[in-house]
Amino acid sequence: MLPVVHFCQRCGACCRWEGDVCIEDAEVEAIAAFFGMETEAFVNECCRLRANRQGLSIREGEDGACMMLEEGGCRIQAVKPAQCSAFPRQWNFPGWEELCPGAGKCGVEGGGAEA
Repeated sequence: MLPVVHFCQRCGACCRWEGDVCIEDAEVEAIAAFFGMETEAFVNECCRLRANRQGLSIREGEDGACMMLEEGGCRIQAVKPAQCSAFPRQWNFPGWEELCPGAGKCGVEGGGAEA
């Protein structure tokens, strides 16, 4: 299997893909703290049960994208979940290369940043 060549352009295409944005307990606490919220309040306002009922996921916005995605990018970039950081090297979805402008890129071209 060939290695995935990718250089994040911070376009948010991966944040718009349908499915769970899995977050673990430590990530829930870190994101809640980032927002200055109590953990329970963050869970109630921003999380839902994963489809497999095995943990929490960040809720979707009205448009189906991750609710943490806004026009300027990820609201929680500084504390984003490991799942987000792992895209597309540790997980991806069929056709991601066509949707992601960072696919096939490496280095600093395009002003992006390593995910």
